Amino acid sequence: MDAKYDVVVVGGGAAGLSGALTLGRARRKVLVVDAGRPRNAPAEGVHMYLAREGVSPLELLAAGREEVIGYGGEIVTGTVETAERLDGGGFRVVLDDGSAVEADRLLVTTGLVDELPDVPGLAERWGRDVLHCPYCHGWEVRDQAIGVLGTGPLAVHQALLWRQWSANVTLFLHTAPELDAEQREQLAARGVTVVEGKVTGLEVTDDRLAGVRLADGRVVPCQALAAASRLTARAGLLAGLGLEAAEQEMFGHVIGTRVPADPSGATSVPGVWVAGNVTNLTEQVIGAAAAAVRAAAAINADLIAEETRRAVAARAHGSHESYESDAAFWNARYAQSAQIWSGNPNVMLVREATDLEPGTALDLGCGEGADAIWLAGRGWRVTAADVSDVALERAAGHAASAGVAGRIEWQRHDLAVSFPEGAFDLVSACFLHSPRDLPREQILRAAAAAVAPGGVLLVVGHAGWPSWEHNPPFDVHFPTPREVLDALELPEGEWEVQVSEEYERTLNGPEGHPGTRMDNVLKIRRLPREPR
Repeated sequence: MDAKYDVVVVGGGAAGLSGALTLGRARRKVLVVDAGRPRNAPAEGVHMYLAREGVSPLELLAAGREEVIGYGGEIVTGTVETAERLDGGGFRVVLDDGSAVEADRLLVTTGLVDELPDVPGLAERWGRDVLHCPYCHGWEVRDQAIGVLGTGPLAVHQALLWRQWSANVTLFLHTAPELDAEQREQLAARGVTVVEGKVTGLEVTDDRLAGVRLADGRVVPCQALAAASRLTARAGLLAGLGLEAAEQEMFGHVIGTRVPADPSGATSVPGVWVAGNVTNLTEQVIGAAAAAVRAAAAINADLIAEETRRAVAARAHGSHESYESDAAFWNARYAQSAQIWSGNPNVMLVREATDLEPGTALDLGCGEGADAIWLAGRGWRVTAADVSDVALERAAGHAASAGVAGRIEWQRHDLAVSFPEGAFDLVSACFLHSPRDLPREQILRAAAAAVAPGGVLLVVGHAGWPSWEHNPPFDVHFPTPREVLDALELPEGEWEVQVSEEYERTLNGPEGHPGTRMDNVLKIRRLPREPR
């Protein structure tokens, strides 16, 4: 077992192995962690699995394991106790033996737990002649005396369903709700016998079910007993990721709990998929396997999308050195599209500058001009600086369209080399980041020096990678507001901090799906000079 995998599959039943097989054939490094306790182990055979009809559950899993291993997958016996998201992206899962592995994605196929009715002797016969699903077991008990244990509002539905396999069906009301006239008429019309009273035990002869014992001492002959369990998803390990189970209903009645997911198996936690009975309580074996194939394909596609984003970013990060200057790099960047940014002013500029008295403003790294145009529209006289001629020309066109061209002076500056002259009532540096070497601290110190007495310096930056970037394409340090403030080296007693915080904003990722990103803001004010 290695320390890192593309995907860890939790649960090695038909769903988990099918997902792992799909991922292995997609040349993914995959690990299956399986506790070795399949739900259907007591059953004699798996049914409705085309070309494998009647195969022993354990034989099916053994064959599946060999197939997964044949495509490079790894399988270990164990139980995943906890799963947590790593700060740098991906997940860490801890097994019951204390070992831990990391993975870029998780596929959880842990199935469910049957909470059986409290009838003495029932649990020992479960999966043998105490049955839950007519599609799984009905053929094997066809034309036999079949009892249905009523434990809830779906008892009549169960009895009518089992009537398809045998004309000799008895509904034991046990703890089911009282039947209404219509239900009794339906059962009578189909020849289903109704027995009142509570079931207290089972009669077994030669290790075969022979009858059902009632509280009044009667024993009703019966060769098979259908009993509905409460179905509870094995989802405890997902709690640390913020995933909670929700109720699943059938015909308006709760039958258990499941982990919600979309049709591909993706949960509300990015990077985590589920398949099989953990998310669909009534799924058959072949359906669980199919669902895991879909989930695995979705996981592979998600990994490909992320790897492509990383490759593009790494290529841009690595190829920027081929440009002879920052201006050439940014001109090429802006020339890639008619519009790079949203065209809206930065939300933090709007929040922090709305109540400021308009005066003179300096917008550093103005890009396509949205911030400068917003300020000009509120009455500011703006100097907007950027290194890209393409961006400045585009920004000037936007300003003319907005009717504020006369209030903005566009200046081209490589801020590492030159800086706009003058003192300003507001200096704004929003997202002053670059894949090229950028002396950001030096530029921000120059920005502070350009703030007039009584004026404000506003610095907005990223605090981390966006939520969909689980494996960042390159290392970069995102400074905190405190680090930005310390790097400014401001004279003591001349400035006051008005805002210093991190905040989360919502935005769409490259695939159009909503995501989040943490940013931060530092707003400081140069104190006015005291009159002499």
